[in-house]
Amino acid sequence: MKVFFLIPYPLHHSPSQRFRFEQYFDILRQAGITYHTQSFWDIQSWKILYKRGHQSAKVLGFMRGFLRRLFVLFKLVNVDFVFIHRECMPVGPPILEWFIARVLHKKIIYDFDDAIWLPNTSAENKLAAFIKWHSKTNAICRWSYTVSCGNDFLADHARNFNAKVVTLPTTIDTQLHNPLLRNKSQSSDKPIVIGWTGSHSTLKYLYNLVPVLQRIENKYADRILFLIIADKDPLINLKQLEFLPWKKETEIKDLSQFDIGIMPLPDNIWTKGKCGFKALQYMALEIPAVVSPVGVNLKIIQDNVNGFLAATEEEWVTKLSQLIEQPDLRDRLGKSGCHTVVNHYSVKSQQQKYLDLFKID
Repeated sequence: MKVFFLIPYPLHHSPSQRFRFEQYFDILRQAGITYHTQSFWDIQSWKILYKRGHQSAKVLGFMRGFLRRLFVLFKLVNVDFVFIHRECMPVGPPILEWFIARVLHKKIIYDFDDAIWLPNTSAENKLAAFIKWHSKTNAICRWSYTVSCGNDFLADHARNFNAKVVTLPTTIDTQLHNPLLRNKSQSSDKPIVIGWTGSHSTLKYLYNLVPVLQRIENKYADRILFLIIADKDPLINLKQLEFLPWKKETEIKDLSQFDIGIMPLPDNIWTKGKCGFKALQYMALEIPAVVSPVGVNLKIIQDNVNGFLAATEEEWVTKLSQLIEQPDLRDRLGKSGCHTVVNHYSVKSQQQKYLDLFKID
């Protein structure tokens, strides 16, 4: 069997791609499935894509990607499946998807992990918002052989256009996210590390929690440290704040410094499409997670069983305080959270479901 992956970004750089399908590549090979990949954006364009300015370079990068997509159509003639993550092109109508499905008659596996039918263009690329063509998600669902969605909210939307929809959660490779990497010994002079990880696009959710973090800092002074791992300095007004630039090579080691992981989210239709990835990363490393009770978080986290749910400012302060003061509570919730990931959100637990995407009925 031959599969061609048409993906937005270069391999090994986008969290969405790494944890949706790249970590299954070895499993595909072991199952005798041959695959090829092509990204729309090359590495040169990726480095500037979410930075302000660079408009000319972005346009040139877009043209290179457009030409690559046109030429790749000739390579799809002999494949069994075309796996499309999010979209073939970042703007415009789904002409390529239509051509692949209706002219080449290829079976499309369509995969997405955000509510991408809703407008949500980044501030760095406002011009693209006018030509994003968000409604194409519905058409691609309709033309696809199978639709793979990161949570039930996304899957329910896809079922309006296609009966063959699979909820395949974003998963963690628990061989890499290994809690044994963490040094959980807590000396009296070592601060409790409250951590957050994410990209520039999700920093806005962390900013909403700043009043809580300031109260925690005032309450515990130098007993705590806030550690932020991201691709952009958050520039938050906290005295006990450290920033680590995100690096794939040190990602697990850096995350392992957390004693408590946080995932704040507002409650809106866009965040209902989020797949809880931050929480799952924390939990896989036995880091107790405190998350907003939004969307799939309510399915992943059972309050005070495998993590904490916090909706209001007072709940955030109370539950963070409990974890700061009670190392046994951190240990209990951390171990339970890891158990949840291993059984329900790990590559191993979902690998057969993933391979089933490539079965021909």
